[in-house]
Amino acid sequence: MTRAQQTVSIALLVSSLYLSLYLQLIPLPTIVQTEIVPVLPFWALVSFGAYLLVRLGWGVLTFNDCPEAHKELMGEIEVAKTELRKMGVTVD
Repeated sequence: MTRAQQTVSIALLVSSLYLSLYLQLIPLPTIVQTEIVPVLPFWALVSFGAYLLVRLGWGVLTFNDCPEAHKELMGEIEVAKTELRKMGVTVD
């Protein structure tokens, strides 16, 4: 099973579980059914966004921990500067 198939199957499972909760096919206490179940998709969306922001922040925080990538990037910058200087563009 590919990763896309796994993602689709998990999404279908979660959406069918939510739909059964929303349509009251699974009995829950009234307070949970009326106040919590309707806002679950928004809560999931906000939680997913927060997770992505944390991952982005962690990636920015640990960016300097990639010395090979830094050396490669600096080499590409130097190559681009030399090519631009050959064309007569002032780089510095």
